Amino acid sequence: MASALLFVTSVILLCILANRFSDKLGMPALLLFMALGMLFGSDGIVKIAFDNYEVTEKICLVALMFIIFYGGFGTKWEIAKPVAAKSLAVSTVGTFVTALLTCGFCHFVLHIGFSESFLIGAVISSTDAASVFTILRSKNLDLKYGTASLLELESGSNDPVAYMLTLMGLAFLKGEKVFVPGMLFTQIVFGILVGVVVAVVGCFIIEKTNILTDGFDTIFVIAIVIISYAGADVIQGNGFLSVYLTGIIMGNHKLKNKISLVHFFDALTGMAQIALFFLLGLLSFPHKIITVLPIALTVALFLTFVARPIAMIAILKPLRCSLKQCILISCAGLRGAASIVFAIMAISHGAVLENDLYHIVFFISLFSVSVQGSLLAFVAKKLDMIEEGGNILKTFTDYQEESSITMVRIFIPEGHHWINKEISEVNLPAGSLALMIKRESETIIPKGDTIIQAGDSVILSVPEYQATGEISLKEIQIDKFHDWNGKCIADLNLPDDILIAMLKRGEENIIPRGKTTIQENDIVVIYD
Repeated sequence: MASALLFVTSVILLCILANRFSDKLGMPALLLFMALGMLFGSDGIVKIAFDNYEVTEKICLVALMFIIFYGGFGTKWEIAKPVAAKSLAVSTVGTFVTALLTCGFCHFVLHIGFSESFLIGAVISSTDAASVFTILRSKNLDLKYGTASLLELESGSNDPVAYMLTLMGLAFLKGEKVFVPGMLFTQIVFGILVGVVVAVVGCFIIEKTNILTDGFDTIFVIAIVIISYAGADVIQGNGFLSVYLTGIIMGNHKLKNKISLVHFFDALTGMAQIALFFLLGLLSFPHKIITVLPIALTVALFLTFVARPIAMIAILKPLRCSLKQCILISCAGLRGAASIVFAIMAISHGAVLENDLYHIVFFISLFSVSVQGSLLAFVAKKLDMIEEGGNILKTFTDYQEESSITMVRIFIPEGHHWINKEISEVNLPAGSLALMIKRESETIIPKGDTIIQAGDSVILSVPEYQATGEISLKEIQIDKFHDWNGKCIADLNLPDDILIAMLKRGEENIIPRGKTTIQENDIVVIYD
């Protein structure tokens, strides 16, 4: 047990390091996660023998479920709404067209059986949400004409379509009779129905009831995601479509503790991406990639330079998109984890194939993430599609357009330099506003000529601090044995690069001066 825990921890730490240095290496972090899995695999350095498609499928489906949910949860509908129709057209019709063109190429040019060709086209027909979200955010690619939002909506919503096509391909391959209209109806309608109902009920419980105690809202949302997926799947609906819709609806509601939910699911999906891409690399055998290289490379080139561009231009040009925008959207059609997971699903469900589907799709995903992902920013710049001064975070629900504010209470003791001064004469912190003055039992709404008196508590609204990573804040608790206890700030002889920003004394926030004395139980906030 201990050895397994140490192994998992080492993998996580290595992936964290890979993520940290991905920009310096000029490679997407997800590709490095996959490469680490290959190094640990049978053909790698560690040589872990792992070929269990069934276990991998279950783990990856759970990871993909949360990644797709968070893709919806993080999509800001207000920004995405103007391009929603285009995104829907690309994620549905575009996915079908891409799959059919790839199927035709595999069947008529590469002479692969029709059912197997259809399955290949199906599993690689969708773009990968994890790859697209990660690259857009890491490169801060805010694109013109709402293209970033279009790509986010497309990559989050086309996985359900590819999933349906994969199920159809499996049925064709097994010789099963499939009533396609009926299958599409149940997948789409039940997927939408369950996703909307679960989201509405979940939002109601969080917003309108007191059922959830502090800290349990995060656990509740995890349960909501699982119910959304499983509930749709049980009645033959599309689980991925369901969780995506649940994510969009809940992400665009003003939920309690939403910031903590965003931070939690950001970390959870980060862990899911590490697990997913590492496992996919671990399951691969690089020597088998060499054997499928002619077919895989040919399909990858056709998909990238023929099928995807034809589908995008055919759909988006009539919707008044420029040729440059169509080309960029074509280049951003990254294949990744979703395609490989669907290939694993096909293999674990007993599909009898003439070709090594997993390693064909694995290579196509490697090619797409490494080549297209690395060149996406370059292509966007060459096409003049980057929104200068823009911020890609505006397209996500965890971005706040307005500056957040926080309340600060400043107690005015005897001898304070604000005493007997008007509010207009006081040098308040930049961007702050005096909201009220608490004077004994009286509450005063201040004006410019309001006089501050000793014993007043001035309530200020100040812009919330936005961490940039350049400043480190630290709190120091002062007990009776601390060296600073009872000393004036001027007597501390602090290094030049360390400053005392504030003292917290009970409910008071004290702006320090040289003569301010530090007392027992104070909390000293310092920054460097």
